[in-house]
Amino acid sequence: MMMNRQYQLIDRLRSDRLLSAEEIVELLRCLDHEGRDYLFSQAAEVRQQIYGREVYIRGLIEFTNYCRNNCYYCGIRRSNRRLTRYRLTAEEILGCCEQGYRLGMRSFVLQGGEDAANSDSYLTPIIRRIKERYPDCAVTLSIGERSCESYQALFDAGADRYLLRHETANAEHYALLHPPEMSWAHRRRCIEQLKEIGYQVGCGFMVGSPGQTAGCLAEDLLYLRQVEPHMVGIGPFIPQQDTPFAGHPAGSVELTLVLLALIRLLLPDVLLPATTALGTACADGRERGLMAGANVVMPNISPRYARENYRLYDNKLNSGSEAAEGYQELRRRIEGIGYHIAESRGDCRRS
Repeated sequence: MMMNRQYQLIDRLRSDRLLSAEEIVELLRCLDHEGRDYLFSQAAEVRQQIYGREVYIRGLIEFTNYCRNNCYYCGIRRSNRRLTRYRLTAEEILGCCEQGYRLGMRSFVLQGGEDAANSDSYLTPIIRRIKERYPDCAVTLSIGERSCESYQALFDAGADRYLLRHETANAEHYALLHPPEMSWAHRRRCIEQLKEIGYQVGCGFMVGSPGQTAGCLAEDLLYLRQVEPHMVGIGPFIPQQDTPFAGHPAGSVELTLVLLALIRLLLPDVLLPATTALGTACADGRERGLMAGANVVMPNISPRYARENYRLYDNKLNSGSEAAEGYQELRRRIEGIGYHIAESRGDCRRS
């Protein structure tokens, strides 16, 4: 009976694109090895129907590790005094783009902490210069909560996408992960504003973060179904030694893969990365993520000194196939599981 039930729920999710919170919790709890394999096969099939076997590449540029926030899980939190802080110059950022473009990348992600130096007057000329030099490329920003006016100014300068992880759809859980001055309601409003402006918007959450329950994950999936973002970034929680959650166990790779597959069935046309955190937690994590329904990989094209100091969590990948110098190795690994890199912007194929 239990075995039949898991298949029923997976089939219903694929056909209806929706389950109730109770049904999601039930599926997470009853899913066995055979059920996971079936779920992954269904997610891979849906992914292939929309995106074929293409994998979109985003060149990740971690351009500042200064941050005004003090999130309890994050290694670049403002209270971390053991971190060497840095900011890339505009010319360094443009140099990263030049390197990425030569490698075939047509999408760049400017990611950083909520740094007071990242004013609109500083960022908008950089965005314009990237778009002028590489008009066939997309620019994605991942720089946190800002005013609606700021989001509009950055969009007008040419930014195409914005990644803002919602972290959790449960307000009580959000409060466990963040200091009191941070608000889940404000985070949600920022995501709404980004969509209203016209960005391709990305949300996401950590799997296995402190205080997370199956009910929280069900709320996350229902929130994603409500928002219908163009991108969803998830990865296992990995503790960082200089944070309050240093001793908390890491999140499960297997559960992360399950949630990737569920998100693919829930939002068939979503852009879904096999994240660096997944590759950090498991040597073949990105490959397994792609086989579970993901279709994006984000190699790091930041300067080496920056990669070494952008310590969101411990043991973060910053060399080998994760980095620019290992791009051909990344290509080989992707081709080894039957997929291939697409040298394009890799936009969401939403009808």
